[in-house]
Amino acid sequence: MADIEIEDRGSARWIRINRPERRNAYDGDMAAAMTEAFQTASRFDAVILTGSGGSFCAGGYLADLESAEADTIRELFTSSLRLVDAIRACPRPVIAAVDGAAAGGGNELVIACDFAIATQRSTFGQTGPRVGSAPVLGATNLLPIQIGEKRAKEMAMMCRRYSAEQALAMGLINEVTSDDGLDEAVERWLAEIHVLSPRSLEIVKVSSNLWWNAAGDNMRTSLGMLVQAIGSDDMIEGARAFLEKRPPNFRD
Repeated sequence: MADIEIEDRGSARWIRINRPERRNAYDGDMAAAMTEAFQTASRFDAVILTGSGGSFCAGGYLADLESAEADTIRELFTSSLRLVDAIRACPRPVIAAVDGAAAGGGNELVIACDFAIATQRSTFGQTGPRVGSAPVLGATNLLPIQIGEKRAKEMAMMCRRYSAEQALAMGLINEVTSDDGLDEAVERWLAEIHVLSPRSLEIVKVSSNLWWNAAGDNMRTSLGMLVQAIGSDDMIEGARAFLEKRPPNFRD
């Protein structure tokens, strides 16, 4: 099975992240495959991004977080930026079909998508400051437009987890469905999209990218700051604590 499964199903393209043993965390090659899939999807009505094995996505993945080379981490950061940019630049509506945890960079994929549908068992949240990083590819810049500044700062800074119902109430997602009803809900949305004008939908999407485009410089500047933090005490301790499954100690 491929790490990224791309299925062109009727009038929709389905992109499935298929590394459930690591909660569908993606590496640079997987990000590149997803980016290309979004960039070549103009002939479809919509694109659906989902995960396998009871998880949506845990964000970026490094095999050895603590001792990874700076260039490897930098490439993961930049490939993540290319991925979220591809989602926003895709001329067709992109639906996040979430079943399970959308954490860290996975939550930022939800932020980047045009719509999001989630099962009742799904959860959402950021992980940055907990692991010695910062969620600068959506959570610190576009998310305040979606759910409000105070709530976005709570999510980005406090690293709390939110249920699907809480995410719906905040405005992060569009619909909550039963745990076995995700595909049916997505197909219902696709049926609605199918009768709409693709050209007009593209105009709406491009016009709606106002805030995303305005955040572009902020994302690149913040990503540069993260690159400069590679190898810092905070990043090393965050990685070590994550691997050892213990709370981090950033104070000593």
